[in-house]
Amino acid sequence: MNCKKMVQITWQEYDAQKDRVLILPAGSIEQHGPHLPLCVDTVIAERFAELLAEETGAVVAPVLSYGYKSKPCSGGGPLFPGTIDLNGITLQNLLIDLLTEFAADGYNKIFIMNAHFENEAFIEEAMDLVSRRVGPSVHMLLSNWWDPIPEGLIDQLFDVVPFPGWALEHAAVTETSLMMYFAPELVRVDKISNIPPLTPPNYAEYPVPKDLIPESGTLASAYSSTAEKGKLIVDTVVPLLKDMMLRVFGSL
Repeated sequence: MNCKKMVQITWQEYDAQKDRVLILPAGSIEQHGPHLPLCVDTVIAERFAELLAEETGAVVAPVLSYGYKSKPCSGGGPLFPGTIDLNGITLQNLLIDLLTEFAADGYNKIFIMNAHFENEAFIEEAMDLVSRRVGPSVHMLLSNWWDPIPEGLIDQLFDVVPFPGWALEHAAVTETSLMMYFAPELVRVDKISNIPPLTPPNYAEYPVPKDLIPESGTLASAYSSTAEKGKLIVDTVVPLLKDMMLRVFGSL
């Protein structure tokens, strides 16, 4: 099947596809260490959405490039230039408007493909409020690329460095491998270093101390990342996301 990008089709073609799933990719603009660009979450969200659309005939809406505030110990937070954050209510209201518009256009199967962990609570809140507004005829689904990863794949991906946990797996093996697969020209391979994972405190402090995380912004090592590992993630996760869509929506 072809990937139908909403921005590349006419309004008549868009209207004719409303029995299909509409996928809304959601990312962020935030620092990802010295070896990855600011657009990592946005690129990953959009590429997963496009691959799912190729498998299912879904329509892909324009990616949400800005996301909720990056947390200090899972992304770097306000310590780094280039991390451009939205307040939670801003993201929530933006999503309410978008989801309401898609529903008004007749799309009743909407999948939000998220690639920025901190977005999730505000996306889910928007889904809840929109569902109350438009009623049960509109089904909305939220997922990401990391939760479906099976335990056995974790062992394959972290065959050289230990898995630090998803909070610290920021700009590390999985995201770097995905970017090597999706957009290798954006990866500064020479700037990858083998570092020990951050040991974060078990509390939150504001203002955020400037020495809370390493100056590089990398929370765990990206050493041993490869495009092959990125492809392995994609080949494993896309079918699982497709199955998830079938369970929730009944048809694609």
